[in-house]
Amino acid sequence: MPLSVGDKQNFDTLRRAMQAGDAALLECQSVATGSPVAVICAANRLTGGGAEFVPLAMLFADNPYRAINPPNPGGGFYTQEEVHV
Repeated sequence: MPLSVGDKQNFDTLRRAMQAGDAALLECQSVATGSPVAVICAANRLTGGGAEFVPLAMLFADNPYRAINPPNPGGGFYTQEEVHV
């Protein structure tokens, strides 16, 4: 499954927020586990000086190389066994 249009739009929003200095790293709570999670947000600046934070991505709490299988240029994804040889 290729990246969705929404994924690409969120990435572009994150890139623009980083370039403009309108990004934030917030500690939030996972609904699923109740554990703290690090979340990258875009900050929409509000009139009057406040900000509204739009969550765009969560950072890995553990070793990301053990949590994902990267894409294989030949198609599909590498398995954990292929990645950690």
